[in-house]
Amino acid sequence: MIQRQKRILELLTENLQILDKANSHLEFSFHKCQKLELKGELSEEVWESWEALASRFARTSDIFTQKVVKALVQLLQENLPTFIDNMNFCEKIGAITSADDLLEIRAIRNSVAHEYRQTNLIELYEKVLDLIPQLNKSIFLTKGYIQDKFPVNPPK
Repeated sequence: MIQRQKRILELLTENLQILDKANSHLEFSFHKCQKLELKGELSEEVWESWEALASRFARTSDIFTQKVVKALVQLLQENLPTFIDNMNFCEKIGAITSADDLLEIRAIRNSVAHEYRQTNLIELYEKVLDLIPQLNKSIFLTKGYIQDKFPVNPPK
């Protein structure tokens, strides 16, 4: 059992490093897109910037919820069957800001992966822009929780 816990902690540490890189790319796109308008006729370059933001949001939220949070829940020896159960548990222990926020982030992530109509893209990109601060708050809380419970010097 101890060997399993050690392996989960190693995976968690690796996933935190991957998350940090993905979040760094997301932050770059976030700051760039905050300066861009989503009105009128958009150039290919502007569309590309917004698509990069949405893609980076989806990737970062996936790494966070599917790798980091799942590993944390396993490390705490909880056997929770669903995404919502994991998020509710993490909210209860103070490792995320809100289960509802993460459910919304997950729903938008799914929309990013499956939205192809240009008319809905503008709304989708605006929602991504709005949700990035909530995602970052939860990432910050989770990293702090991990550092407090399992001080192995994960990336900051």
